[in-house]
Amino acid sequence: MTPQASRPLRTADVARESGYSVQQVRDLERLGVIPPAARAANGYRSYGPAHVRALRAYRGLAAAAGPVVARGLLAKALTGSLADAAAAVGAVHVRLARDRDEALRAQAALLAIQDEPLDADDGTPARGARAADATTDALTITQLAAALGVRTSTLRFWEQEGLLVPDRVTSLRARQYGPGAVREARIVTALRGSGYGIPSVRDVVVSLRSLPGADEGVARARQLLDRRLDQIATRSVALLRAGADLAALLDPPNS
Repeated sequence: MTPQASRPLRTADVARESGYSVQQVRDLERLGVIPPAARAANGYRSYGPAHVRALRAYRGLAAAAGPVVARGLLAKALTGSLADAAAAVGAVHVRLARDRDEALRAQAALLAIQDEPLDADDGTPARGARAADATTDALTITQLAAALGVRTSTLRFWEQEGLLVPDRVTSLRARQYGPGAVREARIVTALRGSGYGIPSVRDVVVSLRSLPGADEGVARARQLLDRRLDQIATRSVALLRAGADLAALLDPPNS
């Protein structure tokens, strides 16, 4: 429903048109998400169509980029230029596109891992399969870090968080990673590179270790990435809707 421009809108009217509660409308006005309402002689707030558009734009921006980013973006849009607002929305589009590319690259990495031939006894990559850096021999922490494109400190942190369990040379306490550990490290790298937090990645790795075959763990990781791609698509659609509302707010047809 499009708000009528012929009469002032009450707080309840704006709430109904925007899908927010009356208290949320007041709170978002206080935070600068919408322009300050005019005050009637009796002290009641009086709104217009621009307030409804601002709230609808905020809803889409919050779904796409989070409420903190949305508040800052909309507050700047209301006080800045149309070009600045367009650039800010464009930056969110770029971030979403980057997130999608990272998830797709992680998916491709997991597919490559899943396609490797596995040893029939323990489910690790079979001798001759390319586990990392063109070899399936045990790797040192320096070699593994170089093969994965991460720092050795990152691998140590993942170990502390239970994401990796390397073999150790007892005499020197030096870390060594066999084919199974390398495979886990590649899955962890793919998921962390796609933005997944430590708890989610830990769940996948625990599943990988507890299941009889390595493919189940990889499949679990791929399911996580599928959900992430769906979430990115939903956020992208929300951003498109927000962009339309923001354009109507900042560059109305009668301007």
